[in-house]
Amino acid sequence: MAEVLHAGAPLKRARAAAILLHGRGAEAQGMLALANEFGQDDITYLAPQAPGHSWYPYSFLAPLEQNEPYLSQALAIVGAALDHLAGAGFTPERVALIGFSQGGCLTLEYVARNAKRFGAVAGLSAGLIGPPGTPRDYAGSLAGTPVFLGCSDIDSHVPLWRVQESRDVLTRLGAGVTERIYPGMGHTVNADEIAHVSRLLAGIAAMP
Repeated sequence: MAEVLHAGAPLKRARAAAILLHGRGAEAQGMLALANEFGQDDITYLAPQAPGHSWYPYSFLAPLEQNEPYLSQALAIVGAALDHLAGAGFTPERVALIGFSQGGCLTLEYVARNAKRFGAVAGLSAGLIGPPGTPRDYAGSLAGTPVFLGCSDIDSHVPLWRVQESRDVLTRLGAGVTERIYPGMGHTVNADEIAHVSRLLAGIAAMP
């Protein structure tokens, strides 16, 4: 099973939780460093570490079968993190799923395949997984889950059309999607994205 790093508020006193998924070649610790910038003291953060620093071996636009069994294993790691939080009393409505790059793609694909009301979802420089023309016949409903998608218009890894397709698919699944496209930005996370995610987390923590 994947190593999972923890940061933020202890589980017993946290108002909400967030699962943070890192990008290809990165480490879970980097996502916890990003969490420090969210400025939310009453959130507990879980950051799984991808085996070999990669959630799946090929591009997220490759045929799905090329990324198996790694993709299914990565999705199971996300599910296990949610199960762990459920065991600590956190319903999906009190959990945010946040990912960057490859981890963001995994985040979006997980919530689409397991649609329910989550606390919030953020895909930073990310899109749903699969080649052009992949059927998007996901079941279930995101039931108003707030989703934030942020990406550059010239991202070298994530084409703009896939971000837009992901926006449309998640909207059809019942999410409340906010999309922000940043002209000329690199493959990174900017201050505006951090502010959006921080507001999402604050909203979950403020739930009665």
